[in-house]
Amino acid sequence: MTESNIRRTVLANGVRLATERMPHVRSVAVGIWLTRGSRHEPIETQGIAHFVEHMLFKGTPGRSAEEIAQQVDSIGGQIDAFTSKEYAGYYLKVLDEHLPLAVDILSDLICNPLFADEDIEREKKVILEEIKMVEDTPDDLVHELFAEGFWSNHPLGRPILGTPHSVSSLNQHTLREYFKQTYVAANFVVVAVGNLEHWRVQDLLEKALANAPHDGPPAQQSAPVVAPAIQVRKKELEQSHIVFGTEALPQHHPERYAGYALNTTLGGSMSSRLFQNVREKRGLAYSVFSGLSAYQDAGALSIYAGCANDAVAELIDVVVAEIRQMKAGGLDPVELRRAKDHLKGSLMLGLESTSSRMSHLARQEMYRDHTFGLDEMLAAIEKVTEADVLKLADRFFTNGSLAVTVLGNVNGLQVTKEQLAL
Repeated sequence: MTESNIRRTVLANGVRLATERMPHVRSVAVGIWLTRGSRHEPIETQGIAHFVEHMLFKGTPGRSAEEIAQQVDSIGGQIDAFTSKEYAGYYLKVLDEHLPLAVDILSDLICNPLFADEDIEREKKVILEEIKMVEDTPDDLVHELFAEGFWSNHPLGRPILGTPHSVSSLNQHTLREYFKQTYVAANFVVVAVGNLEHWRVQDLLEKALANAPHDGPPAQQSAPVVAPAIQVRKKELEQSHIVFGTEALPQHHPERYAGYALNTTLGGSMSSRLFQNVREKRGLAYSVFSGLSAYQDAGALSIYAGCANDAVAELIDVVVAEIRQMKAGGLDPVELRRAKDHLKGSLMLGLESTSSRMSHLARQEMYRDHTFGLDEMLAAIEKVTEADVLKLADRFFTNGSLAVTVLGNVNGLQVTKEQLAL
């Protein structure tokens, strides 16, 4: 990602546009990103951000849902959308010659949804099934339960899909009101990457989004307070699922690269301590890994493992011992070198496609208002020292900071604060 190929403009109505020219490819990935997600919705209508995302594909005055699908298929395009806690994205990947149609379709979806009553009722059934699917997918469910306890009584702890009750109570009026206040030019970031000219994308957007309302009410947002809870939920499963977690860094924190190195060393790669000691040496779990979740004003480092029901207590002890060892035993220079090279390789490989570069550029625009070039990011990884990583380990893993959620057929399992002491 070279800064020289990246250009930015703010359109007259407030839409932010960023493009990256990649003249050696034949595709263009274009996305319209909304800087609002599930954390910005009122508790009584939780799930509405995700519901609206579904509804935007149900047709506009100029295109039925079937015609949207046919138009995308007829040019060999790939269209998708998602809703996260802090933003939503609608994107389309096409051959460069089809960019005008791609912009037209995406703009139509996000500006002119029908919200027909029969579509709303049909989609409620679909999303209620999606909620049931999470309940039947224990490795997803355990993460939802963990977030609910960790970000207690805060929107970051609520499920993006909403609850059966909140989804069932949505109606045309509430959806239209939410859409009118949220889908406004000031909340849109448009990113296009591929074989394109910036001025041409800008010209297409100025026409396509000319009628988008300029702004709406500001987002209501407050930073969460972490509750390191111990949660055990009994569920008839063949395997138990465990998530540990502690507070970590928000999105734009200057020490984030040391955080990435810490996560990679602990459980973010196949050579990590957890993978080697929990899976390879002890055979305690098929799947074990750590990950970082970073938001505007909060972050979490979590560790997931799935193990036999009768091995949960041992697994907890082994994971906690690894964390203690990381704090006490330092970091081997070879280990840090391997973590840095892993991060660099993952970053470069992850930016090979137009779609992944578009997502990366969009997140930078939304969170940082400044694009870090690839060389800048690689240099920041290289600068991380053993002392930087250990300082963060001491900061993240303080005594009493570790939360744990266990989901499985664990009759009478007791997890104590003493077991989680660091």
